[in-house]
Amino acid sequence: MSDSVLYRRKLAHGPEVRIRRTSADGATPVTAVIDVDRRAGTPREKEGGDPPPLKTATAGSDTEVLAALKADADDDRVIASLLRAKGLR
Repeated sequence: MSDSVLYRRKLAHGPEVRIRRTSADGATPVTAVIDVDRRAGTPREKEGGDPPPLKTATAGSDTEVLAALKADADDDRVIASLLRAKGLR
């Protein structure tokens, strides 16, 4: 797992939901985003780059920002709604 990825889980149809730190390692406050990597598990995964952020949170530590975003990252309905709102689905 990349140092900037705080959490990841696979969706049933293949893409990966991630909570990714966007602030520098060791910086406070910590800023992180929820994104969906639709290239996960494909040859294109190695091409690099990050998917667009779906939701952002800022907190005092990795643990706090993870707690702020994890419930939404674990809910498929929320992820689908965020993707639709961003015009990605």
